[in-house]
Amino acid sequence: MIDWLLETTSLREFLQHLVDDAVSASAADGCGVTVQRRHRPLTVVSTGGVAEKLDEKQYGLDDGPCLHCLRSGGSVYVPDMLGEARWESFPGFAADMGIRSSLSLPIPARTHTAGALNFYAAGQDAFTEDDRCRLALLAAQAGGGIALAQRLADAEDFSRDLQTALASRSVIDQAIGSVMQRRHCTAEEAFDLLRRLSQETNLKLRDVCTRLVTGLAGRPPAPRPPLRPRP
Repeated sequence: MIDWLLETTSLREFLQHLVDDAVSASAADGCGVTVQRRHRPLTVVSTGGVAEKLDEKQYGLDDGPCLHCLRSGGSVYVPDMLGEARWESFPGFAADMGIRSSLSLPIPARTHTAGALNFYAAGQDAFTEDDRCRLALLAAQAGGGIALAQRLADAEDFSRDLQTALASRSVIDQAIGSVMQRRHCTAEEAFDLLRRLSQETNLKLRDVCTRLVTGLAGRPPAPRPPLRPRP
């Protein structure tokens, strides 16, 4: 797993490596990774042409081993689709697609994203107990990869929000300074004037300040230099 994380450039690429390796090392004919975003499930990566079609069938029914696993947090093993009475028309659909058994494993909820790792096999009772234990470790690795990717994404979002806040503060400070110079007033009085203008014009304070500085200087306010990490 560590090698994959070092060698890949995206979460999708990491998960693709993981499912490809899982299929090659098991009796599975296909594998897909389901995650839930905005209360809707989607397959982020898959291998074997059948996996994504089987996942999509379950999403359409809003039921199936994959979704049961995702929602319950427990593994779901179907040794024979032809003997399965749950999930409406899904078992018959899977059998018609040449799939007789499936294994859905929960991706550990280390983050706010729920997920499942879904294996599909043409053979009946294709996954032994040893297989299920070994593949459960891969599901845990998928959870670690997703958790890491989300931490990185959260850090990028925080940095972006901070840059926006600093840019707004810079524009407001420039406007306050301009008002103080022209009206010979304090910073508090200048800020109160700008705040009233914002309320009267129904514009954001930053937009009011940007217009004021642009009008006075004849050009938009100079942007604040971006934050740069220390070497």
